[in-house]
Amino acid sequence: MNYKHFILLVCLVAFSSCKKEVHLNKIEGKQINISDSLDIDQAVEDFIKPYRDHVNANLDSILAYAVDTYSKGDGEYNTAIGNMMADAVYEQSNPIFKGRTGEDIDFVLLNHGGIRAIISKGNVTTRTAYEVMPFDNSTVVVKLKGAQVKELIDYLVKAKRAHPISKLNIVLDVNGNFKSAGLNGQNIDFNKTYNVATNDYLYNGGDRMDFFKTNDSLYVLDYKIRNVLIDYFTKIDTLNPVIDNRFIQLKN
Repeated sequence: MNYKHFILLVCLVAFSSCKKEVHLNKIEGKQINISDSLDIDQAVEDFIKPYRDHVNANLDSILAYAVDTYSKGDGEYNTAIGNMMADAVYEQSNPIFKGRTGEDIDFVLLNHGGIRAIISKGNVTTRTAYEVMPFDNSTVVVKLKGAQVKELIDYLVKAKRAHPISKLNIVLDVNGNFKSAGLNGQNIDFNKTYNVATNDYLYNGGDRMDFFKTNDSLYVLDYKIRNVLIDYFTKIDTLNPVIDNRFIQLKN
């Protein structure tokens, strides 16, 4: 045994025989500000530049044109940008779902907080889709029984917030209480089962939408909401969503 091996053996024996517990009392640190005053490594910059230029060219590619500026704060119970997103999820996802199951999506529910940016009047680009939906949330379709659909509607009525919906219509009376809910001009039958498209964040209980936890089936479409928007923008050419009557409160 050489000297190094001997020292290592002594350390191991000492460590293994030590019975004193060590406790962390406090952690200290300091803030180090990062600013433009830091010198640029030109070699690194030259290496990165072609990749950065390629990414920016893709992000700035024009997909459509928005005739106005759209914000999630524009409406009380539904907004133009929220309606557009929910409609896009239905339009882009339903063919995939139907191709796999032979069934249609009945309606779509997304979340108001998931809209992370406005869409400005003018050119709509790939970057726009990343700004509006920076998260990697994906589309899923959940088969919900009527009892859970009732919970879903009760949630929206109590929330009184413009959570994006598509194909679903909700009417509140003049006092803000639930009056009716329908699909395709027909009242919802709470004895039936419905295919509800949403995102995986909400399916997993995000925004306290616990009604998704009790379901008959889950279909994962492997289709990110952001990619839904990119495909939708590319297809429609001109973006002109509106606030409509899909979720309203009667005035008189």
